[in-house]
Amino acid sequence: MANDLLNSMHISAAGMSAQRTRMDIVAENIANAESTRTSEGGPYRRRQVVFQAVAEQQPFSQVFNSSFQAGGQQSVKAAYIAEDKTPFREVFDPSHPDADARGLVKMPNVNAVEEMVDMNSAARSFEANVTTMEAAKRMFLKSLELLR
Repeated sequence: MANDLLNSMHISAAGMSAQRTRMDIVAENIANAESTRTSEGGPYRRRQVVFQAVAEQQPFSQVFNSSFQAGGQQSVKAAYIAEDKTPFREVFDPSHPDADARGLVKMPNVNAVEEMVDMNSAARSFEANVTTMEAAKRMFLKSLELLR
């Protein structure tokens, strides 16, 4: 039972780590929403975190026993950061140093409203993982209390 509670805490911790990565990328997107020049050249391109389910490492006996149950234990990780391939916004501003011959400036493909929704979603997911971890901790402490 203690191992199950520790696995639950580990899965919650992995979820919190993945959501923290997501929040970091959203913050980077918001910070660069007006960046028309990058080291790669051109405007900043919005980035997104891609999550991946990861099977938990377990001893063979647990893997064998869980094979008779639906699913099995899966955790999550931030697999990689993908660039959003949507086209850049074009803004007419002939006085801008990055304006082309027609006076158009390519702006990043970052939508502040979309980023705020993504940030709120990541924060809620993080909170849900914290709540799950706290519940597992309370159950673990209650189990120890009953064994006394």
